[in-house]
Amino acid sequence: MDLPLRDLLVTMAVFGSLPFIFLRPYIGILMWSWIGYMNPHRLTWSFAYNFPFAQVIGLATLASLFLSREPKRIPWNGVSVLLVALSLWMVVTTLFALYPGSAWDHLARVLKILLMAFVTMMVMNHPERVKSLVWVIAISLGFYGIKGGLFALRTGGEHAVIGPAQTFIGGNTALALAMIMVLPLLRFLHLHTERQWLRWGLVAAMVLTGLAIIASYSRGAFLAAACMLAFLWLKSRYKGALALAFLLLLPVGLGFMPQKYFDKMETILHYQQDDSAQGRLDAWTFATKMALARPLVGGGFESFVPQSYHRFAPDVIRENERYQDAHSIWFEMLGEHGFVGLGLFLATGLVGWRTATRVIQRTRERPELKWAGDLAAMVQVSLVGYATAGTFLGLAYFDFYYHLLAILVILQDQVAQAEGKTTAQPAPAATPQPQPGLASSGGAGHAP
Repeated sequence: MDLPLRDLLVTMAVFGSLPFIFLRPYIGILMWSWIGYMNPHRLTWSFAYNFPFAQVIGLATLASLFLSREPKRIPWNGVSVLLVALSLWMVVTTLFALYPGSAWDHLARVLKILLMAFVTMMVMNHPERVKSLVWVIAISLGFYGIKGGLFALRTGGEHAVIGPAQTFIGGNTALALAMIMVLPLLRFLHLHTERQWLRWGLVAAMVLTGLAIIASYSRGAFLAAACMLAFLWLKSRYKGALALAFLLLLPVGLGFMPQKYFDKMETILHYQQDDSAQGRLDAWTFATKMALARPLVGGGFESFVPQSYHRFAPDVIRENERYQDAHSIWFEMLGEHGFVGLGLFLATGLVGWRTATRVIQRTRERPELKWAGDLAAMVQVSLVGYATAGTFLGLAYFDFYYHLLAILVILQDQVAQAEGKTTAQPAPAATPQPQPGLASSGGAGHAP
């Protein structure tokens, strides 16, 4: 029987990379990011579809981490310390979880994401490695932006753009969130790419990704995109050109969509009459009541289930007994990990934001570090998109968010190292100045 070509290509790419991963652990991070964000195995139809490629790459990367002789360390700052605290607190809440069997399984998946974020901090310790990581993330998620934009053009926006099944970005809203977060990274690459053809390619990718976000039919994405674009404009070095591009392209993109798109967006103003919006409000009410009943540890992972609804918030159960998931990163953390977990999650994001601001400030007068300042600014724009769209979507454990925080930790460390090298350089020897009454190199001196 002939083996499917896609399955063979993905398998060959992963297993062909293993020797290089054993030699250089940072290659493992690049491959893990490609598998994790693009999910190429979910675009196959045979044996590769469910093969644990991420596990294979992760184990190879960890083995290489211990075998490699290159320097490795975790840059400790407020973000990395808070990520450790959040990880430990999730272990605590799992010990007291309402449903420990499913909670421990979920904890294992989340801790793998956080572990790879820390490995990223350890091995992506060079400017070129950081830029390579941004390229891999941008290409992996930008693929769906380009694909979705072309799909919208071909179908006239009649069908919603969705992501690959059984992944973090499988639904239309989840994919839209990922595309909103990756748009600023595409902009960063556009700013720091010299090849003209590649710059135009990145422009096309941004335009098609923007169209794909619109064609996702996600109301949360619509609001998040508006906030993200406004902040992107504030962070841009070329505000006039960017504003002109928005004014020209946004009406074209919206004008391309059919009437049913605008009918759905209009429900934002009339959320009281929309079952989906009301379901979100019910889920948020339930999360709050469960957290008030268990304020320290919440319900633990996998606690947004019918049994918990009946126990903590029977008043929000409707006649059809539809039980909503969290549908919000904030209420997901509150319900599953209590007020302490929500506080740590908020603190991590706020300290990450402040870290980006410090990087921007410290690189403003350093042309050789301009790339770090620009990347930090674009990560901030991505965080705005995550916080806004995440208000309506339960992706509190999205690996992209934790990877962005890891990038900020690395950027701060890179800037500190560059400043340390500058400080350590010896000052140039002072040129001896002629003293009064002594001869100078040009002729006889005269006393005043």
